[in-house]
Amino acid sequence: MRVVLAEDLSLLRDGLERMFGAYGFEVIASLEDGEGLAERLIELRPDVAVVDVRLPPTFTDEGLRAAIEARRAVPGLPVLILSQYVEPLYATELLSDRSGGVGYLLKSRVGDVREFVDAVRRVADGGTALDPDVVAQLLHPRGGIDQLTPREREVLAVMAEGRSNAAIAERLVITEKSVSNHINSIFAKLDLPPSDEDHRRVLAVLTHLDGHHGPHGTLRP
Repeated sequence: MRVVLAEDLSLLRDGLERMFGAYGFEVIASLEDGEGLAERLIELRPDVAVVDVRLPPTFTDEGLRAAIEARRAVPGLPVLILSQYVEPLYATELLSDRSGGVGYLLKSRVGDVREFVDAVRRVADGGTALDPDVVAQLLHPRGGIDQLTPREREVLAVMAEGRSNAAIAERLVITEKSVSNHINSIFAKLDLPPSDEDHRRVLAVLTHLDGHHGPHGTLRP
């Protein structure tokens, strides 16, 4: 599996390169800044790109904007954003694009190597990997979201990681039937139709909250 890595911290970048090699990935490009990143992604078309949000020279949102630009040129290009921060505006734009795998993880998740590698593979396969803390900030209680029960919000957060109903049930120690009931309730309250694809359901929620489906869509950090 071919990977393009963009990370300005040399120790983390080197560590990720070694980790990818140990798990059978091929790092075909490793960049330390955002200059030319979009062009490299478009040129190389990796199986997955792992990109930091804030890269030199300005350390603002170069990585995220480059990823969005590359996906516009190469629809469905799998991108996993890895960052210490949540950038709600651009994150929502990235995650609302329903073509191809997307992910947004905080760097603290790298410590669990198996979970992180699983997330990278899931994105490469066209799935979704969202950090629960990212979901918590993007799905700020507003509009229909404040109607959800605490358990429904837990289910929604695990759904955002691209998990199946069985995996959600295992994580929350409840039955699959309960998960199905919670999901049906979530989409009823959000006025969104159910789907068989967990990651597309989550993206539909993000799209809805981003304002594409009426007055309940405003997001805030």
